[in-house]
Amino acid sequence: MTAPLACQRDLFEIPAEVAYLNAAAYVPLPRAVREAGQLGVTTKSFPWHMGATHGTAISERARTAAASLLGTAVDNVAITGAVSYGIATAAKNLKIARGSRVLMIEGEFPSLALVWPELAAAAGATVEVVQRPADADWTSALLEAIERPGAPPVGLAALTPLHWSDGSLIDLARIAPALHRQGARIVIDATQTAGVLDLDLDVLKPDFLAFPTYKWVLGPYSVAFLYVAPEHQDGVPLENHGPARQAGSNSYIPTARRFDRGERNDPVGLPMAAVGLEQVLEWERPAVAARLRGLTDALAAAVGDLPGISMLPRERRAPHILGLRFAGGLPAGMLDRLAGRGVHVADRMGVMRVSPHVYNHEGDVAAFAAALKAERAS
Repeated sequence: MTAPLACQRDLFEIPAEVAYLNAAAYVPLPRAVREAGQLGVTTKSFPWHMGATHGTAISERARTAAASLLGTAVDNVAITGAVSYGIATAAKNLKIARGSRVLMIEGEFPSLALVWPELAAAAGATVEVVQRPADADWTSALLEAIERPGAPPVGLAALTPLHWSDGSLIDLARIAPALHRQGARIVIDATQTAGVLDLDLDVLKPDFLAFPTYKWVLGPYSVAFLYVAPEHQDGVPLENHGPARQAGSNSYIPTARRFDRGERNDPVGLPMAAVGLEQVLEWERPAVAARLRGLTDALAAAVGDLPGISMLPRERRAPHILGLRFAGGLPAGMLDRLAGRGVHVADRMGVMRVSPHVYNHEGDVAAFAAALKAERAS
């Protein structure tokens, strides 16, 4: 059994008066991650001290940590600059069958959603967008859409394990088998998942899965990773550059490494990503999820009795994100006023998204509740 995880605030530089509850947007960097970046800047300032294998070593360290997080072989992971890069790679290498459906959900994040309609139209396929169900049961709504009698088969599904705006869960472990029975390809954006929720690749069997480091795994902006199923590792990358080719040949290298971005061996970002990932691995994902579930439960309990505010039932929401809906919509300027009180949350599609991480504690819960109650009373 995984040991409980205590508050990790001492690893960060968050002032006592700040209740930062916006990890789903940008996570603060731990000191160790910031120091890795500073060391990288110093290294780049004096490149004559870099050995010939320095760049490859840091890229493989980061790739190994990402593979460990996903529970897959290191050869299955490519280093990219953003989730959109990974999704574009998937789109370039997957064929959408004529007459089939491309399945997505309403209000999906642009990095995952924007590429498919054009490709579907070119292939003679249709795009079906599953509307948000009134009870937020995305899993049942998606299964109903997949298995609807008389509907064309699903050729490709572009999905996430939760809706990014409010943390409403999507049980891909139940959905993936239904998709596989129709021969569908599966592309997963794990931006709001990696490091907290379980991503069992043996069950999901995705064709491609992408996640960045700047949210839940404590890393920098502009570093992301792409899982590529072995059957697609003979595909064509987005870019043409030397490291993607075999030495002395015009052939691509084997493994997912052929999909690495250009200028992969970043001496600043990659060490930061590696240190952040290694820290999350040290904590262990179940312990992180359990701590964050405790915090979102406490946040829900602290404001659940306020009039005019609603939230998803516990079984429908992810452990690390609490979405609050306000009767009549989120009041104008409320987030700025909360920030003035030292409480930082986000507005996502009209939902107040509250997203703690392991640096938050009971004092932050109390500060959020007090600030929100003061706003509602004013």
